[in-house]
Amino acid sequence: MLMPFFKTTNKRVIKRNMTKKNFQMFFIACDVALIIMYSLIFHLSKPMSSTKVTYVPQGSISQIITYLEQKNFSLSPVIDKYLLYFIGLPQSGWIDIGETHLTRGDFLYKLSHSKAAMNSIILVPGETIDVFLYKISKKYSLSYNKLMKYYLKTTPIRDGLIIPETYNIPMGIGERHLILYLINYAWKEHKKISMKIFGEFNKNSWYRYLNIASIIQKEAANADEMPTISSVIYNRLKKRMKLQMDGTLNYGKYSHIRVTPKRIKEDNSKYNTYKYVGLPPYPVSSVSNEAIFAAIFPKKTEYLYFVKSPHGGHTFSRTYKEHIKNIKRLR
Repeated sequence: MLMPFFKTTNKRVIKRNMTKKNFQMFFIACDVALIIMYSLIFHLSKPMSSTKVTYVPQGSISQIITYLEQKNFSLSPVIDKYLLYFIGLPQSGWIDIGETHLTRGDFLYKLSHSKAAMNSIILVPGETIDVFLYKISKKYSLSYNKLMKYYLKTTPIRDGLIIPETYNIPMGIGERHLILYLINYAWKEHKKISMKIFGEFNKNSWYRYLNIASIIQKEAANADEMPTISSVIYNRLKKRMKLQMDGTLNYGKYSHIRVTPKRIKEDNSKYNTYKYVGLPPYPVSSVSNEAIFAAIFPKKTEYLYFVKSPHGGHTFSRTYKEHIKNIKRLR
């Protein structure tokens, strides 16, 4: 007769134990949730350093996190990846971070919600890096000396590397970041052209083509006569003749300085092709694709001389005697 009582008691004990166990599991889950929440708060509140403006490439969140890690941003490839799924997908392009010291949470938020204010500047073919960087320093309130320091530190050639075109540059970008952007873009474009023509990219050969192209760029009156100007350069180099071209003296800060007999006499640099045989030590300016193609594919001629025509373009000649006649006739 006691059996029903014991059964009821056992059920109550079991129910009580299950309730107690459920409460324990609930509190454990709450503890775990609190630990995760506090860990995330601690993670997001960690201080980190950033440039005021940073570049974010197109791609998946994983690819963007990997890119930023390679650029020395202290991000977690696991935690920050999933946080960005909740905060928002990073925007591609230039991002206005706005400050150099901020929390990780602020940085992740700005990756998803901020855009940089852009301004454009043009590098024209034939312009020197000295003049271009000076214009950048004035337009973007940057240090010319720092821009030039980072440029010379990063590239093996003094000029001719940066691609002439219109650049949309974010306001607030730093000197080092800007130079890296310009140079990385330039290498990518030069490599693309070289691969298309030769199927390979040999830097030493390419430097020589850029050097010749820069002289063509300075000397040619138009794109049509560039291959002919190129032929004169190659013909004179082959004969070990001095190039004797004014354009080589318009290097660096002398980009817009008129070449006079006095200047030719006083300039003792290797850029002075009136005094030294061979090419200048580096390209003398930025170069267009037309000038590069002319340097690679010169026209087949026997020309060794040319003189500027008052009607535009140049008149070419094979001998010095013909050259003198052309000078007298045209001037």
